[in-house]
Amino acid sequence: MEIGIGIPNSVRGATGAQLLEWARRAEAAGFSSLGTIGRVAYPSYEELTVFAAAGAVTERIRFVTDILLGPTRSSAELAKQAASVQELTGGRLTLGLAVGGREDDYRLTGRDFSARGRLFDQQLADLQRAFAGEALVADSRPVVPDAVRGGVPILVGGTSDAAIRRTVEHGVGWTAGGAPPPMVAPFVQRVRAAWQEAGREGSARIVALNYFSLGDTVERSRDYLLDYYGGLGRETAEMIAAGAHRSPQAIADVIAAFVEAGVDELILDPTVADPAQVDLLAEVALA
Repeated sequence: MEIGIGIPNSVRGATGAQLLEWARRAEAAGFSSLGTIGRVAYPSYEELTVFAAAGAVTERIRFVTDILLGPTRSSAELAKQAASVQELTGGRLTLGLAVGGREDDYRLTGRDFSARGRLFDQQLADLQRAFAGEALVADSRPVVPDAVRGGVPILVGGTSDAAIRRTVEHGVGWTAGGAPPPMVAPFVQRVRAAWQEAGREGSARIVALNYFSLGDTVERSRDYLLDYYGGLGRETAEMIAAGAHRSPQAIADVIAAFVEAGVDELILDPTVADPAQVDLLAEVALA
């Protein structure tokens, strides 16, 4: 299993200089990917903008949005943004997309929260067309630069039957988001079985994301997660905050559990913005 690391684009107080230094250190340490989480209704750095900048200071490390709320953007805008990053980074981007579950992200972008599933289905089809160089509406031109024909790989998030269908129809695989290994393992089997039943070649790629911090950072880590997930209610936010891995042993244990679950890549997402976290995690996860 590959080990990636998130970049703290959503951690309050992170600076642009810290994000670029984080990317440099992550590549030097040998992590497989940089991941982002993202919302509209939170004072975070926009994911694809961060990856465009990170691509300029790295050469190898891949980029994964895990996840980006696809239906909060128009298909044309998302296709153009993603294709631009793909070309600027030499083909290192994978789009992890899902619908999300918080209405304010949709209200702020003027989109219909109740129709997000239908919008997402249409968007996934539109992205495939856009990445193939096709026009999205009649009497218009393609939106993706000619150099990016062939597109951007897509991971689909979510734990519904619809998520499995979307993965098989439009994705290269599935992302488990922040779920713990016992919840992920049964869904991995369902995704891979559906993939084979549909006659897709190869195997669906499975990516998971979990939160971490190391060192004397417990309170900062906890405060950030309570803030980020506060809109889901105190009980849910407390559960997520308590689930972050904050010791070398906890990180080693969760890596082993995700290997057992059949995950291809685990992205450990930071809850503290200090770039020293990259080096601390590398000592534990990449030793």
